[in-house]
Amino acid sequence: MAYTPDKPKLAESSDELRARIPGWGADLDPKDRPSVPQEVFDPDLSGAHWEFPERQPERWPRERSIEHKFLTPVFGTSCPPRGLSGAIRKYSYAKYSEGRAAHWLLLLAADRVDVAESRVLSLLTGRPDRLIAETGMRGELSHHGLRSRLGRNRADVKHHPLDPIVAAAPWIIGACLGYAITRRMARNR
Repeated sequence: MAYTPDKPKLAESSDELRARIPGWGADLDPKDRPSVPQEVFDPDLSGAHWEFPERQPERWPRERSIEHKFLTPVFGTSCPPRGLSGAIRKYSYAKYSEGRAAHWLLLLAADRVDVAESRVLSLLTGRPDRLIAETGMRGELSHHGLRSRLGRNRADVKHHPLDPIVAAAPWIIGACLGYAITRRMARNR
């Protein structure tokens, strides 16, 4: 079982693994292992003062990989899942294994949705993001931004024309949607 001081048991015997995997067990002979004089497995020397660690209280249902029997004893609580992005994250953990690309692609999509949610929330609270300051555009103009890029064999030069588009596209799309909604509402009145 995970999170205990016991050495985990092998799923297969050494002979079965050696027959199935070429080169497996090449370091089993103590004469071939440089770490043998220092390596001693003694569960009493692990430094753990517990048989199983005390579990952190769960304030809300946390995401848990389907490969694991239970949630890890300690987990992060700084960003609880919320909104549509939280629903996407929960679905990803509930449906797909961590070894599947769909799991990670859904988590990436949830991050993008979270960015959109936070931008909308910042607009609704009356404190919108400061595009010029937060994207570093002022620094580009005042601290030799172009000169530091050209002629220096930098790998990121190829995507520089896309940076303003990526930074401004959500705002432009949002403004277009706002205009279209306002126009439709004005026509209906």
